[in-house]
Amino acid sequence: MEVDDLQLEHFGIEVPFMNHIGLQSISLEGDCCHTHLQLKRDLVNSRGDIHGGALMSALDFTLSVVARAHDLLNVGAATIDMSTHFYEPAKSNIDIIATCKRRGKSIAFCEGEVQDENGVVLAAARAVFKLVPRTQ
Repeated sequence: MEVDDLQLEHFGIEVPFMNHIGLQSISLEGDCCHTHLQLKRDLVNSRGDIHGGALMSALDFTLSVVARAHDLLNVGAATIDMSTHFYEPAKSNIDIIATCKRRGKSIAFCEGEVQDENGVVLAAARAVFKLVPRTQ
């Protein structure tokens, strides 16, 4: 699978698993990151909704991007903790919107939401990331 040019521009890195699930970069502006995931058969559970694990993967990645948004090329992010709350099933394409609430020298605190095509919040997450120097 080819690397999305926007993914490299916005995220600074290629993550093959995100390519595999089809997570698309929409924007990265300041401390806010927006990604998009299409409903497709490979991602659904037995009820036909996007599987919770796919939602959590999309949230984790989108949150990690905004955690290191201040220096995409030189800083990586390792998830320390993430809590996710599911409100409603994801029955359509979704958008993930994440913001960094506080960033120190080595820790970042981020929050994000999964929204359906009508802007209804389907899930929310909070995460803490350890910021680490990236090795090229």
